[in-house]
Amino acid sequence: MIFRDSHIVMLGCFDTKGEDFSYLFQCLKGKEQQIIAINTGVMETAVEFKIDFDNEAVAAASGTTLEAIRHSGDRGKAVELMGKGAAAILSELTSEKRIKGVIGMGGGGGTFIALAGMQAVPFGIPKLCLSTLAAKDLSRQVGVKDITLMPSIVDVAGLNSISKLLIQQAAAAICGMVEVDMEVKVDTKKSIAISMFGNTTECVDKCTKLLKKEGYEVFPFHATGVGGATMESLIREGCFDAVLDITTTELADDLCGGICSAGPKRLTAASEMGIPQVVVPGCLDMVNFAHFDTVPEQFKDRKLYRWAPDVTLMRTNKEENAILGNRLASKLNASQAKVEILLPLKGISQIDNKSDIFYDPDVDHVLFEAIKANVEGQINVVEVDAHINDEKFARTLVAHLLKLIR
Repeated sequence: MIFRDSHIVMLGCFDTKGEDFSYLFQCLKGKEQQIIAINTGVMETAVEFKIDFDNEAVAAASGTTLEAIRHSGDRGKAVELMGKGAAAILSELTSEKRIKGVIGMGGGGGTFIALAGMQAVPFGIPKLCLSTLAAKDLSRQVGVKDITLMPSIVDVAGLNSISKLLIQQAAAAICGMVEVDMEVKVDTKKSIAISMFGNTTECVDKCTKLLKKEGYEVFPFHATGVGGATMESLIREGCFDAVLDITTTELADDLCGGICSAGPKRLTAASEMGIPQVVVPGCLDMVNFAHFDTVPEQFKDRKLYRWAPDVTLMRTNKEENAILGNRLASKLNASQAKVEILLPLKGISQIDNKSDIFYDPDVDHVLFEAIKANVEGQINVVEVDAHINDEKFARTLVAHLLKLIR
C-alpha cells in the first residue's frame, strides 16, 4: 500500500518553534511533497506557510476551546489536551486516507504532543519525531506504535548550522519512508501471531517451523510488556487471522508489579476481534524484575532466580496462581470466536522442569484447576502430558490451532 497522492502531516507548536517549522516546510516542499500543517501551540502564531488546522481547531478537537486552555494557565493540561486534539484530527485524516506520513519535532512539550498525536496513526504509515528527548526513555509515549525518534542534538529553538542539517535530514527521512511500498499479499497465506519468551523459545521455534511448513506466516512477539501490548494492538488493526498465545507471562507481571506488564488489556484483543486463538499459561510461574536489588521488599524472601544480570525472576505462589487462572479464563470467556486452552502438565516454562529451580507441580496444579473452574461456554481445556518445550506439546498446539482455523 502506498499513498502517492496523499499528504505528509507536519505537526508541532508553530508559535514557539515557527522558524524551525518554516524551514521544515521548505525542505518538504523542496521534495515536492503535499503538506498538511497542524498547529499544536497555544500562543499567537505568525508563520509564512499555510496552517491547515490551527490551534483553535486542535483545541476544539480535544473537547475544549483555545481560550479555556489559555485561561487555565495549566501548561501540563494544555500539553495533554493539544495532544488529544492532534490525535483526533490525525484519526480523521487517516480514515479519509489523506495522509501517507507524519513528521513532528520539539522539546519536552512538543515531543509529548507529537507522539500523542501519532498514536492515532495505524501501523505502516511512517511517523518520525525530531526531538531533544530522543535519547531518553520515551517507551510510554511511543507505546506500541512504529514511531522513529531522531535526536535533535541542539534544542529546537531557532535555526543554526546544526539544526538546519538535522531538519534537512529529518525531511529527507520521512520523504524516503513514504515512498516505500508495503508488500501486498498476492496469495491466501494466513497470518498467525505467536507470543514467546526465553523460557518458551524451544516451543515457539518448533511451532513456527510446523506452521510455516503448512504455509502460514508467523509473527513472533517477545512478551516483555511492550511486545504483548504491540501484539494486542496489531490484532485490533486486523493484521492476523489467528493467535497462538504460548507465553502469557505478562499477566503475572501485571498482577505483581513486574517490569513486563502489558497492562490490563492483555489477552483481550483476539476475543474482541473474533479470531480463533489457542492459549497456554506459559511462564505464569514467574514475575520479572530488573537487577536483583530492585526486587520490592515484600518479595525479598520469595524464590528468586537471576536469569541475567539485569533480570530477576520470582516464582509465583499458590495464591497468585489462583488469581491468574481466574483472570486468564475470565478474559477468554468474552471471546466471540473459538478458543482452546492447552495445559502442559509437566511444566509451563524452561525452568519449571523436573529438578529445575522453579519446578513446583503443586503450584502449577492450583493454576490449572483455577483455569478449569472459571472457563465458561464452549472453551475447550486440554491437558497434555508433556512439558511446554517438548516436541509433543508443540505438535499438539499446532494441530489444535489448525483445527480451529480450518
